This record gives sequence, structure tokens and C-alpha cells, in this order.
Amino acid sequence: MFEICRKIEESKRPAVTKVFMKIEHLGIAVKSLETSDRLFSRLLGKEFYKQEAVEREGVTTSFYEVGESKIELLEATNAESPISKFIDKKGEGIHHIAFGVENIAFEIERLKKEGFMFISEEPKEGADNKLVVFLHPKSTNGVLVELCQEKP
Repeated sequence: MFEICRKIEESKRPAVTKVFMKIEHLGIAVKSLETSDRLFSRLLGKEFYKQEAVEREGVTTSFYEVGESKIELLEATNAESPISKFIDKKGEGIHHIAFGVENIAFEIERLKKEGFMFISEEPKEGADNKLVVFLHPKSTNGVLVELCQEKP
């Protein structure tokens, strides 16, 4: 009986298309990239594979591969950086979750139609050869969500 009920419920679900490919990375706000790189290198048993400055956002990043996903450590390079403001307000810790998408423009339009709010609706160049856009935490249960697509 349970199996029949489950099949009926599954048949009522809307068809889902593959829109979010994977968790691309977790962004972690840190006070000191040098200190945090030592910690994460010991924790993960490997060195970062890339460090990069994103001057427009006022951050320097380190990336670590963890299976098919990544960890991005973010250190503010100035007091006006979103990372600096985040640390001042909440302390070090998880800043955002990033989902890899195949078509960022399509996802922006799809999510706007679903009622999600964006910090900016225009994709920007981000770290690690990505185009990025952020959803406002007010529309995602307080979680800063990043969509990212490999640059063409």
C-alpha cells in the first residue's frame, strides 16, 4: 500500500529539469588568508590550487578542490569589502554557497519568475574563471547563494 501511495505522490510532482549542476563551492570568509591556508592545508591534506585577487570585490581568494566541489577562502583587502563587512557583523565562517549552472542568464530569468531577489541581476566576472551573480539572502532563508558559470 505504501508503495502505491508513494508512486501516486511522485506522479503529482512537476517535471524537474537539470538546472543546478552541482555545488560548485562553499565560500568561507576569513580574517587572514595566510593563517587559514595553513589550517585548511592541514585539514584537507593538500595545498590550495589557486590564489586570486578580485579587486572589484575587494578580496583575495584561495581555492581548494574537495571531490567535485571546492572550498573558497575569502580575505578582505579593504574595509569596504563585502567580506570585511560580513566578518565585522558575523565573524569568520561560511559566507555563501555557490551552485554551478550551465546558463547563468537563463537561471537569472527563471529565478526572477519564481520570485527570488538578486543583489544584482547582471553577471560579473568572479574568481576562478567564472561569471557570477548572487541571490539576496532575504529570498533564500538567510543564505547568500551564488550562481556561477564557466566563462566562455
